[in-house]
Amino acid sequence: MLNDLTLFGERDKVQMAVDLLQHYEQMTDGAGYYLAFSGGKDSCVIKELANMAGVKYDAHYNLTTIDPPELVHFIKREHSDVIIDRPEQPFLSRIVKKGFPQRHRRWCCEEYKERGGKGRYVITGIRRAESINRKNRRGIEICRNDSTKIYVNPIIEWNDSDVWNFIRSNNLPYCKLYDEGWERIGCLLCPLAGKHRMIEAERYPKFTKAFIRAFERLYEKRKSEEKESIERWKNGEEMFWWWMKHERIKYNKDQCVMFE
Repeated sequence: MLNDLTLFGERDKVQMAVDLLQHYEQMTDGAGYYLAFSGGKDSCVIKELANMAGVKYDAHYNLTTIDPPELVHFIKREHSDVIIDRPEQPFLSRIVKKGFPQRHRRWCCEEYKERGGKGRYVITGIRRAESINRKNRRGIEICRNDSTKIYVNPIIEWNDSDVWNFIRSNNLPYCKLYDEGWERIGCLLCPLAGKHRMIEAERYPKFTKAFIRAFERLYEKRKSEEKESIERWKNGEEMFWWWMKHERIKYNKDQCVMFE
């Protein structure tokens, strides 16, 4: 059991999560929950908690088209009931129009990771322990970008040890990349991955080449529009490697932003 000792006695975190899910299910008007499933360890936990609670839900994985192949294979193999929602346009095609994600312009998270769940109660795996930006997050929240979405965060107070203890005690399958030392499993070459993105670039050369081709198209587009900002690069490939080396955010294990 995952128990916390407080001034008011012990708290069973698993039972608290189950109680939260059961309580708010009645607010869904019979539609059940939209469960935001990323394939990461936290997603595996909230899906099992929803099963334990016996609540109605439909789980969705938002494919970004730049996902680690091992992650997609894991979801298809171990979570065949999860609905894989494909985007209207592949990420690398979209980047030509929108530009590459930057520290203060992470348009990709909202468009690719957080789509879906409109008008629904959405179960997420958000935890305060993941980052300082989440320290004030609550168990129940209205989405900042879409007021029709209500986020239900059953493991908001769990730490990493709680997550892994739950996974192991319940023999839950998880993506093998964690056993290879990955702490964060999300979009490939994401700035949120910090220095790990260079490891990803080497591990997945086909994805790296596809990124470079996209940057070359972006470069040519900006050149034709006579954008002054491209003067710092000779071509699209140089732009790409500049982005890889300079557009880094402090390492963050979050799998997605969720209006952070």
